[in-house]
Amino acid sequence: MKFLYVILLLSFSLVGFCQSGGGTLRLTLQQVVEMAKANSIAAKQAATLRETKYWEYRTYKSNYQPQLALSGILPGYSKTFSQVLQPDGTILFQPIHNDNSSLQLNFSQSITATGGTIYGTTQLQRFDDFDRHNVLYNGIPYGIGYTQPLFQFNSLKWDKRIEPLKYNESKQAYIEAQENISITVEGYFFDLLLAQVNLQIAETNYINTQKIMNIANTKFELGKVSKNEILQLQLEQINAKKAVGTARRDMEISTLNLRSYMGQEGDEKIVLIVPESISQMTVSSNKVLAEAFANRSDAISFLRRVAEAKRDVAKAKGQNGLTATLTANLGFSNTAANIPDVYKNPQNQQLLQVQLAIPILDWGRSKSRTKTAQANQQFTEYAVEQDKQTFKQQIVTQVSLFNVMKEQLVYTAQADSIASEKYQIARERYVLGDLSITDLGIAFRENDQAKRDYVASLRDFWGAYYQLRYLSLYDFETNQKITYQ
Repeated sequence: MKFLYVILLLSFSLVGFCQSGGGTLRLTLQQVVEMAKANSIAAKQAATLRETKYWEYRTYKSNYQPQLALSGILPGYSKTFSQVLQPDGTILFQPIHNDNSSLQLNFSQSITATGGTIYGTTQLQRFDDFDRHNVLYNGIPYGIGYTQPLFQFNSLKWDKRIEPLKYNESKQAYIEAQENISITVEGYFFDLLLAQVNLQIAETNYINTQKIMNIANTKFELGKVSKNEILQLQLEQINAKKAVGTARRDMEISTLNLRSYMGQEGDEKIVLIVPESISQMTVSSNKVLAEAFANRSDAISFLRRVAEAKRDVAKAKGQNGLTATLTANLGFSNTAANIPDVYKNPQNQQLLQVQLAIPILDWGRSKSRTKTAQANQQFTEYAVEQDKQTFKQQIVTQVSLFNVMKEQLVYTAQADSIASEKYQIARERYVLGDLSITDLGIAFRENDQAKRDYVASLRDFWGAYYQLRYLSLYDFETNQKITYQ
């Protein structure tokens, strides 16, 4: 019996482990997160969306820059018959055979404060009459003008307030997308880690059950255990073998899910390293709230939504009542039989025009548009205030949850240690004949469950940690804002 006791202790001291030879990829949680941020489809989608928002912002910026454009008709050839109204009111169809080509170079600059546009132009036109063998040039050596909407909505002014908010919001949204990848891949990581732990437990239990079975058979031959205990051990052995198969299946599925999400190609075996907790990190609600309102896209969205609602009110008001457009330009123009003469002694040209529209009877349409926009503005302000409250509450709740998970991790670690020690004692007592097979089985299951609970507690802790990073865009481990290039 002493010899059997020594063999049993040695066998139980062998714990399942993973060999890191060729074809094995050993990864920490942080490495898995970085791989997902670099290679996952979600990361590529986030990068593409960020680039799209960048070019949209560049398009907006270009509206405030000087514009220079060349346009023209080259050639303007035409050969046809066209109706010509005669002095007596009749119509004759006359043959037309000509080329009417032109080039125009335009410069324009928008004025943000007023919504107007200042512009300059130079034009040259050539007309060839092939039937009469006549060539004529017409041109505007230079001209300058100004167009100013009066009593109308100034989109340039409002875009300058709203578009930078939208762009900053998109930049923070990209960081949030990266942190959301961390949250997702953390779930896949612990799915696989738990599957690996379950497989390790199942394989260890199967080996231990076989060894206990051998010892029990020896005791049965000596008449120290009953047939019922042997049958119980056989049932435990069958269940342990089934658990190994189930655990291997779950591990293969979890490995495939993790590999697929983080974009890891190849057929290497993935072995995960159990992460540790960050015991020294302290988090307060006030700190998280301050960082969230400074960094999150939601905080920028609150400002943008209210600004857009005010813009819509201004736009509705700008479409009511008198609307007018002032156009003024001056310059020089000339016509000649050749190009150099077009630029000799050009004639002065001027234009001053005010185009206006005044609604006389619209059955309250203008007032209704304004009232609708004002009501929408009020609704948006209420909705934003409600979203702010929800935003704050979510952060406060998450901070409390993180602190609870931090404490729970300590308790589950202690429970795991106690269950492991209790299991060791139970094995020794069973070998000495001081414990029943039923009590040994209970110790088995308690030890296994304690290990699973510890992994689950680690999962809750790291899930809460990455959720805090997502909500605040702040790294509390290094005490700095989260940024990505």
